[in-house]
Amino acid sequence: MVRSEVFTIEEYLEELDPDRRTVIVAIRECVLRNLQEGYDEQMQWGMITYEIPLQTFPDTYNKQPLMYADIASQKRHISVYLMNIYGREDLKEWFEARYREFGKKLDIGKACVRFKTLDDVPLELIGEAISKRLVADYLEIYRASRSPQKRG
Repeated sequence: MVRSEVFTIEEYLEELDPDRRTVIVAIRECVLRNLQEGYDEQMQWGMITYEIPLQTFPDTYNKQPLMYADIASQKRHISVYLMNIYGREDLKEWFEARYREFGKKLDIGKACVRFKTLDDVPLELIGEAISKRLVADYLEIYRASRSPQKRG
């Protein structure tokens, strides 16, 4: 599956093969245990997303809720998108160093951690990364990234 067309998280989980479902459910439970108040869990863009709803912050560049994290079953791997480490070199370095401490192979893009099995991902670290940002803090980082001085 590359991009799901379903509308609910339950439908998304049902369409996964059992091995992938087990991994996604474990990650989802970890995220929900560690997610700060103010973020919503939704099905968006074919993924399970954790976002700041528009009624809280409507001033996004694309007029969509501001994404904080996502979980997706891709064709060759499972991805966890951690937007709070994207564009923050200090957080990315922290995350990569902590990942190595768990002795697991890290496959990461700008914000996307990729893996194939639950044994490949340190859930404790995913939880730590998710818990790092209150909504107000994340909005401050977002606003700074969109400022004219930053872009200019």
